[in-house]
Amino acid sequence: MTLKLHGIPNCDTVKRARTWLTGQGLAHDFVDFKKAGAGAAELQRWADAVGWERLLNRQGTTWRKLDAATQATVVDAASALRLMQAQTSVIKRPVVEWPDGAVTVGFSPEAWSARCAAVAER
Repeated sequence: MTLKLHGIPNCDTVKRARTWLTGQGLAHDFVDFKKAGAGAAELQRWADAVGWERLLNRQGTTWRKLDAATQATVVDAASALRLMQAQTSVIKRPVVEWPDGAVTVGFSPEAWSARCAAVAER
């Protein structure tokens, strides 16, 4: 399985993550949320792996632009996943599906280096 990085191409964090992967010589498939969307099963799998609270980006511009009533409807996994499917820009980025089946959210060169080392040892 090839590493899959999900995100938005103009997101600075996604750009840094892709540059880091390329610099490490790690092949990856990039999946653009804007073009491909995020399916219900995929979102559920990610939420099961990392928790819906971690997957939902409440710090980003998209969340801040939502009206208070819409924000208030996000009270549990089901409501959060519905919003993330409807507005993929509210998903924290990047979401990475690693070759070992793990899912991570966000970018940390240190954490990714450790994960790559662990995967290489298998």
